[in-house]
Amino acid sequence: MKFGVVVFPGSNCDHDAFYALANVVHKPVEFIWHQSTDLAGCDAIILPGGFAYGDYLRTGAIARFSPVMKSVEKFAKSGGLVFGICNGFQILLEAGLLPGAVMRNKGLRYICRHVNIRIEQTDTPFTSAAKQGQILRIPIAHNDGNYHVDETELADLEKNRQIIFRYTTADGTDDAAGNPNGSMHNVAGVCNRERNVAGLMPHPERAVEPALDSADGLVIFKSLVESLAGAAKATA
Repeated sequence: MKFGVVVFPGSNCDHDAFYALANVVHKPVEFIWHQSTDLAGCDAIILPGGFAYGDYLRTGAIARFSPVMKSVEKFAKSGGLVFGICNGFQILLEAGLLPGAVMRNKGLRYICRHVNIRIEQTDTPFTSAAKQGQILRIPIAHNDGNYHVDETELADLEKNRQIIFRYTTADGTDDAAGNPNGSMHNVAGVCNRERNVAGLMPHPERAVEPALDSADGLVIFKSLVESLAGAAKATA
């Protein structure tokens, strides 16, 4: 299997994602420049965190039109796995590959600290190695992470079990104390209906080794690896 990490002007977590995949998970990975339309035969694409194009206009609004995104959209529609982290999540929202939008954090301040998120669904390629209800301690680093959808879309997300990560307290309580940015219904990450595209505001690539104060993010990368391995066996 092979992973691709897209690099936009302003990406600053691309090397973190590359390191997690190459040096911790030990899988082949390649950088893909935003002007390329060639996904280099990758089996999964990561859109990393950062400030693509300086986050001018809106977060992800310009990156959504990068040449590489046409290939990413085609890849996703063909069933390929696409995972957006923080700014990558924002780009997927702008591209319409995931539902909803993010606004400024409720306190109108940039937040950089560890938070707790709960695994809500395990039947996705991004969470299959986790346990239902498992709490992960993972850092956030964003100014615009306040996730919102209209009430009809929210009902659809709940019905289709597309909310796969939620902010929570360390003991799993759903209240405002565990929600750092005001995100509707404590949403930290969602997937599409087909369950092959997902976005998450916290940074699992920054929580893959004990030296980083948490290795909880590894379960997400292990889920991707196991899902790709399972798909390869099924088609062998």
